[in-house]
Amino acid sequence: MLVNAEPAAAAMPFGSVNPGTVAQFKLNQVVSGGGANGMDAAIEAVEKTGAVKNVDVSTLLKTSGNTGIAGLCHDTGLSASLKPSGYCWKKQDDTSSSWNATDGGWTPQGLSLPYSDSGAPADGKWQGIPAYAATWHHSTDMGNPDPTKRRGDEYARLTLVNAESGTPNYHNLLLVQPSKGADGKGNFRVVSGNHVDGVVWYGDRAFVANGRYLQVYDLRHIWKLNKQAKEVGISGTTSSGLWHNYAVPMVAMYQTTTGNTACTVTSGTTPCLNSLSLDRTGGQDALVSAEYKKDAAGGRVVRWPLDGATKLPRGNASAAYASPVWSMQGAATDGTNWYMAGTCPTGAGGGTADDPYSCVHKAQADTAPHVMTAAPVYTQNLNYSWSTDRLWGINERINTAAGKRVVFSVNTP
Repeated sequence: MLVNAEPAAAAMPFGSVNPGTVAQFKLNQVVSGGGANGMDAAIEAVEKTGAVKNVDVSTLLKTSGNTGIAGLCHDTGLSASLKPSGYCWKKQDDTSSSWNATDGGWTPQGLSLPYSDSGAPADGKWQGIPAYAATWHHSTDMGNPDPTKRRGDEYARLTLVNAESGTPNYHNLLLVQPSKGADGKGNFRVVSGNHVDGVVWYGDRAFVANGRYLQVYDLRHIWKLNKQAKEVGISGTTSSGLWHNYAVPMVAMYQTTTGNTACTVTSGTTPCLNSLSLDRTGGQDALVSAEYKKDAAGGRVVRWPLDGATKLPRGNASAAYASPVWSMQGAATDGTNWYMAGTCPTGAGGGTADDPYSCVHKAQADTAPHVMTAAPVYTQNLNYSWSTDRLWGINERINTAAGKRVVFSVNTP
């Protein structure tokens, strides 16, 4: 058996949660598209202003944007036997820091392949284009000893990547919430307090996990903004959003709690959504969330079925597991095996004292996991491709000099 970060966790399995408890896990819808003041009406009002122009995903992916670096440009710890591959961000995104006291910086969190919402196994391609989505949160001065000076999760973005040539070409989309005023005019604002812990790109929708919230963004309404400025929203026929070229609107939101109750990690009936992936097995696609429990085991992995007609969550969880992996940052499944990113067991992983590698752990339900491979420091979300049988991941490590961030994939033996 593996020895985990603490001896007490050594024999813990990736164990099923009691079905009676799972039955109480719910996603409660708190923002919807319907109604005169719903998100659908707000989106229509924004587009009637003439201040934004719709751009479809394929056109966006084929438009020149930011240029990353082909291949894994940093040490990753990934086992060579698993044939690792991937790419890096441009230097500005590789080295950005949320500890900056003046203008802060972006930190990556979630990663997703594009998944068809029709069940077709074309994981990783959008209309034939190899593509990926990532989420980033923006924070400022997070190292300030005065907590009142820290500005965490000020706003967030979704990045869509075209990896067709091997060298990533990508665009950043500001995440916004549309509104319709009493005068019928449309506007939008940033979705603040948004850590964008995880993402699943599912057909025309991007599901974004944010602690106790699950947000839904509509990729049929990617808005080209006509002014690159600090202001956010619409003034007359001018649109801008924190220097972004594009924005994408939220169309629905769910929460695992009711009212303003916070989610509870590893206890109670309000699981936290700290990562997100997709499970295509069992005859019904489902979102998979995982809880991050810092320096401890026991974070729960929860399966949330999607409705085949609406492509939205049904509301009730269908299964859950308690993970023995310490500081679990991501979880994904191939239908038989589960893969979890987190702390390496004592003596495993490697790296340096300042930058110890993360580990990807592998287990079947109700069995103890083993380490499949070391992984980049602070590996976050994991995603599985059924068409290639490869596992994808992203890491968030901050290094303002040389950078440490990669997007990677490995075989799953």
